[in-house]
Amino acid sequence: MPPLQDALELIKRGTHEILLEQELTERLKLGRPLRVKAGFDPTAPDLHLGHTVLINKLRQFQELGHEVMFLIGDFTGMIGDPTGKNVTRKPLSRDEIIANAETYEQQIFKILDPEKTLVMFNSSWMGQMSAADLVQLAARHTVARMLERDDFHKRYADGQPIAIHEFLYPLIQGYDSVAMRADVELGGTDQKFNLLVGRELQKHYGQDPQVVLTMPILEGLDGVQKMSKSLGNYIGIQEDPKEMYGKIMSISDELMWRYYELLSFNRSLAEIARMRERARLGEENPKNYKSELAQELVTRFHGAPAAVDALTDWEVRFRQGGMPEQMPEIRLPARDGRLPVANLLRDAGLTASTSEALRMIRQGAVRIDGERVADGKLEIAAGSTLVCQVGKRKFARISVD
Repeated sequence: MPPLQDALELIKRGTHEILLEQELTERLKLGRPLRVKAGFDPTAPDLHLGHTVLINKLRQFQELGHEVMFLIGDFTGMIGDPTGKNVTRKPLSRDEIIANAETYEQQIFKILDPEKTLVMFNSSWMGQMSAADLVQLAARHTVARMLERDDFHKRYADGQPIAIHEFLYPLIQGYDSVAMRADVELGGTDQKFNLLVGRELQKHYGQDPQVVLTMPILEGLDGVQKMSKSLGNYIGIQEDPKEMYGKIMSISDELMWRYYELLSFNRSLAEIARMRERARLGEENPKNYKSELAQELVTRFHGAPAAVDALTDWEVRFRQGGMPEQMPEIRLPARDGRLPVANLLRDAGLTASTSEALRMIRQGAVRIDGERVADGKLEIAAGSTLVCQVGKRKFARISVD
């Protein structure tokens, strides 16, 4: 086991909240491997970088010598997590759950050490629970406490239906911690209520309550909403390496630093702070740091040769049309944190009007960072620095504030 302060520093990196930090410190002082749990419902076949924020933290616990338990919620997946939902979520079939769970086992070992990972399924204990057992479990919590959850409270206040089985979800997630005798449970900030239910249930069953560690929700490519396949703003870990590389290069400069903090293994927080300051002072082009991050992540999921190929492919496409090294540098203000691409092109003087900009987009004559723009409704997030090209001869490096 490493020194206590070194362990705490690594665990706290990127962490949103620890409940309770003093309890975590006391357990680390015991000098024994802690049982660290994180659960994932297999509701889709592919994991994306947003999922890996938790998996990365599990890897760090492995590096510290602790026992990682990766829970696949094949039972809870059939209920459907109501967290953040304003309508009752449609449960998945057993066949869908099994198919998705198989892909999870393949994908997580891109990050986790298979020799140090215990993969578990909550159907192992929930499938054995009788109706009487489930009634007894339900008696451990009250409706009033359930309605303290923001999403349940809002739905109830708005007259939106809440199905009884949705109340079972946090109870079963909490009981998982009892069955697994978890010392620590990780989850996103949106899972805090469910994680705390686990603490309470462990007390009821005579166990020491788990330490709850919440991680931030990673924003997707738009820099606003959480990364989600349904929103189309995700980077899948099984995507084509060149596609993954290009998507990472498309994120805003500001979002890049958050990705570095939550996703990078190669750079310490102190190094990231120095890099950010150099970029701020103009001593280094943020694009170079973004490329470094893209290469690290593509290497992690596809290997070093694929990362080299992706870099080469991106640079070739970026240079298409004889993109010059020197070009006008323009700063434009965002409106409400976003700037429509047609307005950006007009305000930068690359087109005479937004209608001309939209026409040039339809003609395939507009590129951003070497990528052809096909969507005239595209919006650029504040904090982005982009190389924009209209036609063969109009270029500008545009920063959106």
